[in-house]
Amino acid sequence: MTTSITKTSPSIQTYARITGVLLLISVVAGGFGEFFVPSQLIVSADATATANNIIASDSLFRLGFASYLVEAMCDVALMLTLYVLLRPVHKDIALLAAFFGLVSTATFGTAELFYFAASLILGGADYLKTFSPDQLNTLALLSLKFYGYGGGIFMVFYGVTSILRGYLIFQSGYLPKVLGALLMLGGLGFVARNFALVLAPAYASDLLLLPTAIATLSLTLWLLVRGVDVPKWRK
Repeated sequence: MTTSITKTSPSIQTYARITGVLLLISVVAGGFGEFFVPSQLIVSADATATANNIIASDSLFRLGFASYLVEAMCDVALMLTLYVLLRPVHKDIALLAAFFGLVSTATFGTAELFYFAASLILGGADYLKTFSPDQLNTLALLSLKFYGYGGGIFMVFYGVTSILRGYLIFQSGYLPKVLGALLMLGGLGFVARNFALVLAPAYASDLLLLPTAIATLSLTLWLLVRGVDVPKWRK
C-alpha cells in the first residue's frame, strides 16, 4: 500500500496543476466566446442591427464559436481530472458530479448550434433567397434567442455539478473549505437563475452567477499555485 501511494502522490499534484491550467483556459475561452463576442454583436431587440453586426464582423463571430469549442474540450477533460482529485472524499458523488458536468457541456453544445446557425442564415446561400432580408434577419435573431435559452437550460446541470464539487471540496480537508462553500453558493445561484429564467424572467439576474465566477477563479489560482495537500489526500 505504501509503495502504491508513493507512486500515485506525484501524479495527484500533476492532476491538480493540469486542472488549474484547464480551468484557466476554459475561463478565458468561455469569457471571450460566451460573453464578450455576443455583447459586441447581438442587439437584443433589433434584428437588423444584429444581422449587420454579424455580417460586418463574421470573423469575430466565428472566433467566438471556435473559443467555445476550446472551452468545451477543456470542460470534458476537467470531468476526469476533478473526478480523480475529489474521488477520495466520496467516489459516487464525484462520479455523479462528472455525469452532471458532461450533460451540461453536451446541452450547451446543442445551444451553440443555434448560435452558429445565425451565420448560416445570413450567409446569402441561394436556397435562402425565398426569404426576404427582413425575414432572414428575424430568423437569425430568433436563432440567437434559442441559443440564449439553451444556455440557460445548461446552467441547471452545471449548477448541480458545482454544488456537488463544492461539497466534496468542503469535506476534503486537502483543499480550502472556503472554495467549497463558494462553489456550492455559486451552484445554487446557477440553479436559481435557471428556474427564474423559465418561471420569472424578470428576476433572472446575472448577479446570481457572480459567486461561481469568484469561486472558479479562486480555485484556478489555488490549484496552479498550491495544488492539493498531498499528505491529507493520502489519508
